[in-house]
Amino acid sequence: MPGNGLAARRRGQYRYLRIVTVLLETHEAYLRHDNGPGHPERPARLQAVFRGIERAGLTEAVVAVSPEAAPREAIERVHSAEHLDRLELFCRSGGGDIDGETSVVPESWDAALLAAGAGLDAIARLDRGEADAAFCAVRPPGHHAMPTYPMGFCLFNNVAVAAAALAARGERVLIVDYDAHHGNGTQATFYADPRVLFVSFHQWPLYPGTGRLDETGLDRGFGTTVNLPFPAGTAGTAYRQALDQVVDPVVEHFDPTWVLVSAGFDAHRADPLTHLQLTAGDYADLTTHIMGYVPAGRRLAFLEGGYDLDALASSAAATVAALAGTVHRPEAASSGDTGRSVVEAARLLHTDDY
Repeated sequence: MPGNGLAARRRGQYRYLRIVTVLLETHEAYLRHDNGPGHPERPARLQAVFRGIERAGLTEAVVAVSPEAAPREAIERVHSAEHLDRLELFCRSGGGDIDGETSVVPESWDAALLAAGAGLDAIARLDRGEADAAFCAVRPPGHHAMPTYPMGFCLFNNVAVAAAALAARGERVLIVDYDAHHGNGTQATFYADPRVLFVSFHQWPLYPGTGRLDETGLDRGFGTTVNLPFPAGTAGTAYRQALDQVVDPVVEHFDPTWVLVSAGFDAHRADPLTHLQLTAGDYADLTTHIMGYVPAGRRLAFLEGGYDLDALASSAAATVAALAGTVHRPEAASSGDTGRSVVEAARLLHTDDY
C-alpha cells in the first residue's frame, strides 16, 4: 500500500523552520584510530566537522554525547563472528595494513566498537525523546565494510549495525547514502532484506566498482535497492531531480519509520578523490529533503567520506543545520545537465508500477 502522505508530512515539517536539538555522537577514541602518514582518512577530519559546526553558530542546537561500545551481538547482526575475531586479534597484535586503503593500530579496535555503538546510542536517546535528530561524527567510517571483511577505510558498517537493530524490532528503515563512493557493504548486508530500503547516490565508475543501475535487490528484497550511478561532473540538479522523480515515489511506497543517512561529503567539487560537483548548499538541500521522509525523533546521520577539510567543515555544518531544522548555506547550490539520463533511467526502472 502507498505511504501515509509523504508530501504532506514534508510540507508540515518544513513550512516553518525552527531550531531543534541535534545529538552529536562522538568520542575522543575516534581520534586515536590512525591509517598512517598522509592517509586521507585522518583524525583532522573530525576536527574539521567540529570547526564547521562552531563557525555555523549551531552550538546551541547541538548536544554532544558519547556512546558506549557496541555489544558483540549487535555487531553480529551484520558481521560474522570470524570477522570480529580476526579484526580484534589483528589490532591487538599491533595492527598494520589490512588492504591497500585500510590500516589499523591497536587503538583502532576500541574506536571501531565505539563507532558502531554511536548509532545504537543515538537510537536509544531518540527513543527517550532527548532530541529530534542525531549526527554521528565517527571514525572509522563504515559503509564499505562487508559482512565478512573490512575494506575501503571501514572496519565495521556503522549505519548497517544501527539499521539492523531497528529492523530487528520491527521498524522499516530507509538508508540514503550520498557518499561519492558506493556503499557496497551496506548494499550487501541488506540486498535480500525487505525491511531495509537502500538508496545510493554515487559516482560511476569509481571505487569500489559496485552500484550499477540494475542492482535492485534479491529475492524478498527485490526492489529495495535503488542505485543512482552518476557520471563525473554531476551537480546538484540531478540529485534534486532524482529525489523528486525516483526516490520520493519509492519511499512513499516503502513507507519507512526511520531514516538513516550515510553522510559522505566527498561528492563536493573540492574533494581530491572524486569528480562530482556538489557544494555545501546542495548538502543542505539534500538533507532537508531526506529528513522529511519520517517524523522528528527518527532521523540520524553518520559521517562517511569527505577529504578536503574546508569542504568537509562547510558541508557537515550544512547537514547538521538541516538536521536542526534550519538553513546554513555557506555556498550556493550547484546546477548542471550532467546526470539527467541516469535519473530518467532510474525513474523508468523503479517507478513504473507506482
